[in-house]
Amino acid sequence: MKQNAGERVPRARREGLVIQELPDEVLVYDRDRDKAHCLNQTAALVWKYCDGKNTVPGIAQRLQRDLATDAIDDKVVWYALGQLSKDNLLEETVTPPALLAGMSRREMVRVLGLAAVVAVPVVTSIVAPTPAQAATCLPSGAACSTSAQCCSGLCQPGGTCA
Repeated sequence: MKQNAGERVPRARREGLVIQELPDEVLVYDRDRDKAHCLNQTAALVWKYCDGKNTVPGIAQRLQRDLATDAIDDKVVWYALGQLSKDNLLEETVTPPALLAGMSRREMVRVLGLAAVVAVPVVTSIVAPTPAQAATCLPSGAACSTSAQCCSGLCQPGGTCA
């Protein structure tokens, strides 16, 4: 990425990801970190335009066109880039300008005004369980209350797995 803030050209990470595009959001599963991310429409568009060619102002112009809104401030793009970077969805870490570093969604809405609520990018993430964690069951002799908890599928009347 170039060093001048106005000339930065972020690049979305694509390796090690499973990507599912839906009408108003994009679901991204990071196989390397076992994390799932849901990008709302604005965050998904910012991520889409992170092709290593578009600058932050250029991404803002594309957002304005795609969202059919009056104006998208560069701050919206920087906010999205900060979230995408934090979730390792960009090739390189992006550091927003000092003025925007650490800005919360609430502060973003306050700075940009109520109309920005529609355009505020949101990335929601969860840690996905590993296959071993997802398939845990209680071994023989463990205390149980239902047969579904036991690996054997049988919870004995005394409350222990068979």
